[in-house]
Amino acid sequence: MNSKFHLALPCINIKETRKFYLEILKAERGRSGENWLDINLYGNQLTFTQAGNFNFDFKSYRFSDHVLPSFHFGVIVNAEVWKNLYGRLSEMDLEITTEATFLKDRTGEHLSFFVRDPNDYMVEFKSFMREGEIFATDY
Repeated sequence: MNSKFHLALPCINIKETRKFYLEILKAERGRSGENWLDINLYGNQLTFTQAGNFNFDFKSYRFSDHVLPSFHFGVIVNAEVWKNLYGRLSEMDLEITTEATFLKDRTGEHLSFFVRDPNDYMVEFKSFMREGEIFATDY
């Protein structure tokens, strides 16, 4: 059985968050209320609750030749979805960072890019060359 993930996060502005995920990322809306929102992000549930201002320091780390945000979340999609999403988002006035291939010619090789949402969360989209290597331990 494949399991889905659920992640609950605070947000600064529920209307801007709704617009970003529904209109820009083209995710689907789930249940919602005046101050909270469920998002279906490729079959996984994100819940945003309006919490006002909050502060996360986006510490980074080095992976290969890239500096990546240590605080981020993401979704794994197939190569066609990844390519279409990256192409569409690249045409918009969004902060997209670190479009790269990681672990080139090694176990776990994947494409990846990050986009910043209205709450300053970094959302990663990745596509593995070989789906069976998503959780491979040797690279």
